[in-house]
Amino acid sequence: MRRIAQNLSDSLTTANVARVATPAGLASEPAATSESVVQVYGARCSGWLGYFGVHTWIAVKPRGATTHTVYEVMSSRFRRTGTALAIRQRVPHARWFGHTPELLAEKRGVGVDALIERIDQAAREYPYAREYTVWPGPNSNTFTAYVARAVPELEVDLPPTAIGKDYLGRRLLAAAPSGSGFQVSLFGLLGVLVSGVEGLEINVLGLTFGIDALSPALKLPLVGRLGAARPENSAAPPGISTDLPYAVVR
Repeated sequence: MRRIAQNLSDSLTTANVARVATPAGLASEPAATSESVVQVYGARCSGWLGYFGVHTWIAVKPRGATTHTVYEVMSSRFRRTGTALAIRQRVPHARWFGHTPELLAEKRGVGVDALIERIDQAAREYPYAREYTVWPGPNSNTFTAYVARAVPELEVDLPPTAIGKDYLGRRLLAAAPSGSGFQVSLFGLLGVLVSGVEGLEINVLGLTFGIDALSPALKLPLVGRLGAARPENSAAPPGISTDLPYAVVR
């Protein structure tokens, strides 16, 4: 079954930069803001997989930096190099194969540089960098959830379409991806999550069903979140970047 899922991942090709370069207007121009910034994004996958799930990534800009650094896990990189982890300088809000990204979490200003250091450390310690399976994981959402647990100050509420976020490997119990509350998961296929950030979620075969009581909403497979929008999804910041992706760092 894992071999079939791995074959399906071949449809997630990220080599065609022209298809993902157009920015969506969610990140500040680096030269226009000196403060440090962390942002977490998600966008629908390419091809038919986009009906089921999203790809997520983390972008950082230390204080005074002139570029954004993006941390993400990609199947195409895994096939080319044997490691799925990519740390590169690129426009963080670029459309993902034509799909507009959603801002899932954001932290700015005082104290964020310390968070950026911890994000970098957690990303480089990601235990599944040399593995990639679209379903049930480990995949790009497994990576984002792993880093988010290591830096709970981000308070990331990954959408129900982030298939793989509940994959814990051989572990059964862990903190929720937001760092608040806990989750029990059997290889990302069956589990439950209770958190003050995510609310209540039930995972069945990698599909998430849930309720967010604080920002009233239903969480459903395929559809995503239905209800009140998160505070992070408000107006875009000033000084929007229109640059193309930067060079790969790792």
